[in-house]
Amino acid sequence: MAKGKHCVGLDIGSSAVKLCVLKGTKRGLQLQAFDYAPLPPETIVDGALLNSSVVADAITELLRRHKIRAKEAAMSVSGNTVIIRKITLPMMTQEELRESIQWEAEQYIPFDIKEVYIGHEVIAPRKEQGQMDVVLVAAKKEMIDDYQNVCLDAGLKPRVMDVDAFALQNAYEVNYSFLQGETVVLLDIGNSVVTMNVVTDGVTMFTRDLSLGGADITEEIQKQLNITYQEAEKYKTGGTPGVQTDEVLPQEVEKIIGEKAEGIANEIQRSLDFYSATAADSRIDKIMVSGGTSAIPSLVRTISRISGIPAQEINPFQNISYDERLFTKARIQKLAPIATTAVGLALRRTNET
Repeated sequence: MAKGKHCVGLDIGSSAVKLCVLKGTKRGLQLQAFDYAPLPPETIVDGALLNSSVVADAITELLRRHKIRAKEAAMSVSGNTVIIRKITLPMMTQEELRESIQWEAEQYIPFDIKEVYIGHEVIAPRKEQGQMDVVLVAAKKEMIDDYQNVCLDAGLKPRVMDVDAFALQNAYEVNYSFLQGETVVLLDIGNSVVTMNVVTDGVTMFTRDLSLGGADITEEIQKQLNITYQEAEKYKTGGTPGVQTDEVLPQEVEKIIGEKAEGIANEIQRSLDFYSATAADSRIDKIMVSGGTSAIPSLVRTISRISGIPAQEINPFQNISYDERLFTKARIQKLAPIATTAVGLALRRTNET
């Protein structure tokens, strides 16, 4: 990552498009731009772009608003149409691996191999055993092509296509670094997907995407209080959608949020239990949480209580400087929960393949 300019980090989520631009300086990374544009409900469902023109318009507006001249972008995908597997193969050269990876992938990918793009990376060669661990990634071609096209429609050139779990890992590593022997669970809790990445010694051990998130909380508030989705969203994030006349409503909202937070935390715990049952060393040192839904204070506390593991929010700007004339400290703190994936993407370089 030492050469090439930084890409424009473009995190296209189900509720908003987030844009991040970083610059490498002699003193380290500096934030040039970060902003987001909300998307109407149902614009993106299960990772599929149902209204590409709305997404392209949102990206174009963010670029215009911040006068972004850079053209090369890094994006990421997640969800049920993205498969990540760690597999063990006999030691071989990169050329031999490229020739055999298609055949290897067919054994692990539950889709027609002709319908997916495949990527791979060797993460742990074990020469004394004659083996190597390889991370295999496959994603539906139709989805990847849609994301690339919406990027092109906004006037950008798609340079890097990542997955959310690895963008999350890159952002964490730059800001905190991975300690030797430490196992960290990285969570990104968004509007409709929870991305999980369990990392030991800086190496991914387990990933999973769960189809739940902040929208479940909003919909439950909407249903129980018989209000609009927009009003429920404001209640969820601590706002007041109208003149408050009934003091019972905030208590009801707090109860709903607490119950749904419990449900999300239990689903996360089930995945952690599965990891623990299959891992050689199941010890977990800490849980680090990001994503817009992580801004709900009770959620991080509930995850920590149910898992019995210390949990805290990630600050993706911890080791990144910024111009205080452009960003106040309060605004940086407000943006931090939603910024982690976009920061991880903005770390990617234009000369990467």
